[in-house]
Amino acid sequence: MNRYVALLRGIAPALPNMKNHQLRGVFEQLGHERVQSVLASGNILFHSPHSDVPELERTIQQALVDTLGIGGGTIIREVGELRALLDSDPFHGLTHGRGSYLTATFLKDGSPVAPRLPDDPDPRTRVIGYDGAARVFLTVIDNSEPGKTPDFMRWLDRTYGKDITTRTWLTVQRIVAKLELP
Repeated sequence: MNRYVALLRGIAPALPNMKNHQLRGVFEQLGHERVQSVLASGNILFHSPHSDVPELERTIQQALVDTLGIGGGTIIREVGELRALLDSDPFHGLTHGRGSYLTATFLKDGSPVAPRLPDDPDPRTRVIGYDGAARVFLTVIDNSEPGKTPDFMRWLDRTYGKDITTRTWLTVQRIVAKLELP
């Protein structure tokens, strides 16, 4: 049995049809097992015998649209991919906190990686790098100006559209800890 997380894009728990119990229900209706959520931002853990990740992404996304009207995007990662990412310690010596968010922006399986980063460096974003195995951009975001989206995040949206979703490093750590429980 494979252990996965579905990282759902555009989930706002205050909106109808986006509550964790409703999201989990869609996964259970598809026959996935040990379905649970991490936080209230569209992180659904599940076990499945299926190993075709792009097909899982398509099937789950279609079920979310059909059942709940949610069309934001579904990105799936297997526990081993995320464990390897954590073990690589990309943020060595850096701390997540007010003014410096450690973030991971996941690309959908099969998304083309841009050959280079944007020409104009964003003073509010420090790009740590891109991990090809996990298909994720790793950044430190200066969030000292609330409500202002860093230029790098806008570049990611323009470049990849709905084929990305961002999580804090703390959330990624929580997801892996829960996925690794027996």
